[in-house]
Amino acid sequence: MNGAVEAANKNINKILRKMVENHKQWHEKLPFALLGYRTIVRTSTGATPYLVVSGIEAIIPAEVEIPSLRIMQEAELSDAQWIRSHYNQLDLIDGKRMNVVCHGQLYQNTMSKAFNKKVKLRQFTPGQLVLKRIFPHQDEAKGKFSPNWQGPYMVHRVLIGGSLILAAIDVEIWPKPINSDAVKRYYV
Repeated sequence: MNGAVEAANKNINKILRKMVENHKQWHEKLPFALLGYRTIVRTSTGATPYLVVSGIEAIIPAEVEIPSLRIMQEAELSDAQWIRSHYNQLDLIDGKRMNVVCHGQLYQNTMSKAFNKKVKLRQFTPGQLVLKRIFPHQDEAKGKFSPNWQGPYMVHRVLIGGSLILAAIDVEIWPKPINSDAVKRYYV
């Protein structure tokens, strides 16, 4: 959730930068930036955030000044008809939200397929020599100019799921498995 808030803030900041000439006016333009952000269709969901939350599309200020077909139709309704139409819209909220969820899942599948096309499967076999990545939190990481890889090590065993049991050259076997993403082939 925190990542979604950061992404939203970043997008609102981009909208504000386009609207404001100097940094002193941003608070005057913020309501317009928020309205723009809430009423633009998201690619990931296929709907506006306003529609997802309220179940109906927002009426933008321009529609009030220059009545759209939707505004004119609502103006012609009696109070009872208007209430009935809004109750019907409330009944449809769950269906609209379900459509947004389905659209989001399809979008995620499309994005993961595009990402996975670039992934190269790495296969290791026992006896191969590899280098192990040095992560920043390890004791071996001693600053900007220290090496990023250590080794060579020998692959002792390949586990299901891509984890490896490594052995040092002097045949000391490490008890902890390591993810194959953290190693690379070592060529002599």
